[in-house]
Amino acid sequence: MDLTSYAEWAVRLVNDPAAPPELQPLRAELAAVFDAADGATVAGLLNALLSRYPVRPQLTDHDGRWHLHLADQTGAAAVMGLAAVVAELGSDRLGRCLDPRCSRAFLDTSSNRSRRYCSPRCASRANVAAYRARRRGGQ
Repeated sequence: MDLTSYAEWAVRLVNDPAAPPELQPLRAELAAVFDAADGATVAGLLNALLSRYPVRPQLTDHDGRWHLHLADQTGAAAVMGLAAVVAELGSDRLGRCLDPRCSRAFLDTSSNRSRRYCSPRCASRANVAAYRARRRGGQ
């Protein structure tokens, strides 16, 4: 069972300020996970969330084969997805965009742990700003 898609759902929820009112508390709790300073804090926050949002897996055969899916697409799925990413890849794979105008959450699934921006657009914008700053400084 690949839980990365559930973790990506958590990212979308954290980044969506217009999430439904009933999801706003979960959104804030998930944002705190992305804002945590170290792995122990991330683990503590996720463990508390896993207790409050228990996982209920179900077997489905949507394409002629049996698959295991999480029944709850809200809290439990998002929390379990993030917990699986942290367990498999490490807490340093949860990040916030380094562009000061953005700060959206993202998952770094790159092989070399190099992702620093939420999107190519933010990365490009930051690189252009750095280039322009270097040019101004060199004149």
